[in-house]
Amino acid sequence: MSTKAVESAVQALHQSRRELLEEGCRSYTRKRRVLIPEDLKHVIVDDQHSLLYCYVPKVACTNWKRVLMVLTGMAGTQRDPLAIPANEAHVSGNLRTLSEYTTSQINQRLRSYLKFLFVREPFERLVSAYRNKFTRSYNTAFHKRYGTKIVQRHRPNPQPEALEKGNDVSFEEFVYYLVDPATQREEPFNEHWERVHSLCHPCLIHYDVVGKYETLEQDSRYVLQLAGVEQQVSFPSSSKSTRTTGDMAAQFFQNISPFYQKKLYNLYRMDFLLFNYSIPEYLKFT
Repeated sequence: MSTKAVESAVQALHQSRRELLEEGCRSYTRKRRVLIPEDLKHVIVDDQHSLLYCYVPKVACTNWKRVLMVLTGMAGTQRDPLAIPANEAHVSGNLRTLSEYTTSQINQRLRSYLKFLFVREPFERLVSAYRNKFTRSYNTAFHKRYGTKIVQRHRPNPQPEALEKGNDVSFEEFVYYLVDPATQREEPFNEHWERVHSLCHPCLIHYDVVGKYETLEQDSRYVLQLAGVEQQVSFPSSSKSTRTTGDMAAQFFQNISPFYQKKLYNLYRMDFLLFNYSIPEYLKFT
């Protein structure tokens, strides 16, 4: 295929994703509400290049934040996104979010800037979040904050050490915690397992590009081209062999009963519908 043909194919793909999203919003959301600053905490602003990026944890957001640090000059003269340490990419003051602006500044940016987000198959993202936050020994803050609570509530006769450390939460226990109505009544979900539609409000913000983790490199290139910055920075190509795949997600779901699979699906249903992901074949409730 010629470069022109490839470009128009990519364009057509993005057009159809936007149309499906708009159709989904019309079909599944009730009355429209007004955006409030609280809704915009995940939308990063690059005023130099007129970009708005809604970041979703576990969907290449570290690399996108690195790219934006390069573009906004937060990385100094550094042009290689991968030279920026991952933890530095997540320091909250490094990049501005849309929630920090006045209402008129917010509206002006929403009208005129290029707006994009990246999404991922919801259960792969969920398994990825679980693996990262609950099975890595260095994530003690998560074990303390969430693990101890999960063990206390969802494990019969827990050992004192598990209650204190919360570092051996099983995927099953994590699922029980997510579908327990008390969990959301107490506080919003952590951003690593919050639904994309709740983080980025795609029915209230008209995104120009809905990138997908499954076509990450192609979609990232497309965004940088649209922004006219492909000469200044390139999106790092992924070499991760540990990334969570559909097959891996299927293994994690083997021990989850159809009853809980269905409950969990209902919890993430809007993300499946709005971003056109089909119900995974390994689920047993259908």
